[in-house]
Amino acid sequence: MSARKKILPIFIPHLGCPHACVFCNQREITGAEAERALADLKELCRADHHDAELALYGGSFTALPRDEMLGYLETAKGHFSSIRISTRPDAVSPEILQILHAYGVGTVELGAQSMRNSVLRLSGRGHTAEDVEHAADMVRSGGFHLVLQMMTGLPGDDDAGALESAKKMAALQPDAMRIYPAVVVRGTKLEQLWRRGEYREHTVEDAVRICAQIWPVLEERGIPVIRLGLNPTELLSAGGAAAGAYHPALGELVRSRVLRNRSEALLSSLDCTGAEIRLLVRPELLSQMIGQKKCNIHWLTERFQLALLQVSASSVPVGNEILIERCLRAFPV
Repeated sequence: MSARKKILPIFIPHLGCPHACVFCNQREITGAEAERALADLKELCRADHHDAELALYGGSFTALPRDEMLGYLETAKGHFSSIRISTRPDAVSPEILQILHAYGVGTVELGAQSMRNSVLRLSGRGHTAEDVEHAADMVRSGGFHLVLQMMTGLPGDDDAGALESAKKMAALQPDAMRIYPAVVVRGTKLEQLWRRGEYREHTVEDAVRICAQIWPVLEERGIPVIRLGLNPTELLSAGGAAAGAYHPALGELVRSRVLRNRSEALLSSLDCTGAEIRLLVRPELLSQMIGQKKCNIHWLTERFQLALLQVSASSVPVGNEILIERCLRAFPV
């Protein structure tokens, strides 16, 4: 899949899914209504977009009533370079995939969420990890691009479990992944559990910590993370997100933490107490290495009791992200 392909999203309402996941209030997440979604698609199809991909997001697309699913596909047919849809692992079959292929669908995104059956059960998902494996195999064998969606911070899960889920999903060889740390959305069962003290909030810091461990696992296997965190919406930003890992720049926070972790590993190999250190990074990584409000600089300085820490952009050799220079005197301001 080309990362540069233009994607035009239409958010499908939550009509097809037969289950009530504890974290889900699809109206709050997407703001989608059935009539508006179809009207938006028809408006989009007034012109052809042969340079763009249509993305039918939101609901479990292949679990929609068949005539409604076909209605979206018929409307879109021939207007886009390709179509991508998102659905549940237990709503995929050879017949469904044949229909999708006939209408130009090229990418199927599966909401796997976890590869731990206990977590899936507590989250009310209604499918198993084995269903994920089977569906992923069908999608790939059918010639589609496969994208897997996972969540962190679900009921009954922990860092070790989320990391293991990421590794198992990576073994299914997806073309890309999305990671959605759990958000306590108003009107969900998860909000009820949280307010009763039966669920501990998965905070932004929790999400950054575990996702910064997951990111390198996927990176090593050449699997891009094409989304990290829920897309900001007016409803969520206006209070629809009662608690949890909702942050408009969560992806930046995670990438910044990955660089901090790698810097920590490099500095741990040195006896640098009281030293003056310069970290060199590629220019495009400079702001992430510094961190919001210089948080990485402050954290590393305190962690290693440095006299001075400076981060500078440099033409770091390919294959490296960070290099260390150890100095004997302070750098000029």
